[in-house]
Amino acid sequence: MKIALQTSVEQSYLEVKSGFDQSLFKKLSPPFPPVRVLRFDGSRKGDFVTLELDFLFFRQKWTSEITEDRTTDLEFYFVDWGVELPFFLKKWKHTHRVISTGIGSVIRDEIEFEAPFGLMNYLLYPVLWVQFAYRKPVYRKIFKRSATQ
Repeated sequence: MKIALQTSVEQSYLEVKSGFDQSLFKKLSPPFPPVRVLRFDGSRKGDFVTLELDFLFFRQKWTSEITEDRTTDLEFYFVDWGVELPFFLKKWKHTHRVISTGIGSVIRDEIEFEAPFGLMNYLLYPVLWVQFAYRKPVYRKIFKRSATQ
């Protein structure tokens, strides 16, 4: 299944690119499940991110590898591919795009996922959609143009 959400922000795509770090990653994590970052290499090809999701009665590890990254004159993007996934996912590909609009940029999350069985895809879709919609006000706040810029 696919989910795509985008958020307009005031900073340029290169300013946003420089803000894609572990600090931002922690701010983007929704309240549930609590997430502990075990490894965060960055957002360049060959980097890894490993998380521990705490579902109160059990924990699940999630490791993604950055399989692609690129910066052009108008866009920065990177792709994280799930290599060790929680039990409720069989496949995960997340393309993080930051696209110049000339007066700011658009952050676009493009997610492709697959659950272990078909019906679970439809149950996961609204949960994942909400998890990523949670990021929109965070992106707007973090990448707001300051009064001195």
